[in-house]
Amino acid sequence: MASDIRNLADEEVMLLVQGGSPLAFELLYDRHGGAAFSLAYRMVGNRTSAEDITQEAFLSIWRSRLRYDQARGSVRTWVLGIVHNRGIDSLRRNVVHERRQEPMEGVEERFEAAERTDLEVARREEARTVRGALENLPEEQRRAIELSYFGGFSHSQIAELLNEPIGTVKGRMRLGLEKLRQELAEGFAAGGFA
Repeated sequence: MASDIRNLADEEVMLLVQGGSPLAFELLYDRHGGAAFSLAYRMVGNRTSAEDITQEAFLSIWRSRLRYDQARGSVRTWVLGIVHNRGIDSLRRNVVHERRQEPMEGVEERFEAAERTDLEVARREEARTVRGALENLPEEQRRAIELSYFGGFSHSQIAELLNEPIGTVKGRMRLGLEKLRQELAEGFAAGGFA
């Protein structure tokens, strides 16, 4: 039977995973674990952290296996989306941890100038606005943009990770960036992001 399932398409393997098959889950990991680790490593730049992210992602995949919907994208896209989210979570945890570890000496110097504080508030508001605009994009466009700008992947690497033609990836990025520009320009014109 093991050799029989190796011939199945990802979507068919995923049906077996959804049915609770450990053998199918192992095959899913064999097929996508390398790309998952690669994405995690590119995001965090640390082998141990990337391994942890990959492990967390596959545990999450097993737990949420019933949520996979073939109509929303390929198995690979779904897997890499979960890895990406786990990577973002890890980066956020690290930032919080590093902030807690910073020595308290010199805090006054870092925040003494009102302009710095105002600048920081403006930067945070701008980042929140961009994140909000990104969330409004269709998932495929958002994922391609995030992999490029936050993950540092090239168009061809993104195409490989998402198992999509490079033209499709470029088109999604172009459309997504245009929508972002429009939404941000409208927000600034309306005075909403001042």
